[in-house]
Amino acid sequence: MTDLLTRAEYAAIAGEISFPSAPFIDGKFRKGRGAMMPTLNPATGEELTRIATASARDVDLAVEKARGAFDQGRWAKTHPTERKEVLIRLARLITRNRRELAVMESLECGKPIRDCEAIDIPETVACIR
Repeated sequence: MTDLLTRAEYAAIAGEISFPSAPFIDGKFRKGRGAMMPTLNPATGEELTRIATASARDVDLAVEKARGAFDQGRWAKTHPTERKEVLIRLARLITRNRRELAVMESLECGKPIRDCEAIDIPETVACIR
């Protein structure tokens, strides 16, 4: 079981989180062309941030870039040993940033932090490994 922090420590982490507000397309955040909308903490109704919705152009661009990456086959053509190394690095990054990720999940899903810390993050890491 993960040692949990105090409520104040989690609040401090939450206060430092900067939620992205733009669509993530082709490896970077891009200014969305759609309307801004609030994203709320379902447990409290508190607004976490405002995010740009994707316009039809944004969606078309995302699909185009994803299709191009898929057709290029870079990941599929990567040797399994290299893919394993990438996934292990991802698991380490998740582990290193587990507290912030758990707080983000708790805020966005309204889920108890205990579940995020003790179940969700460790299970995610185990699955990737």
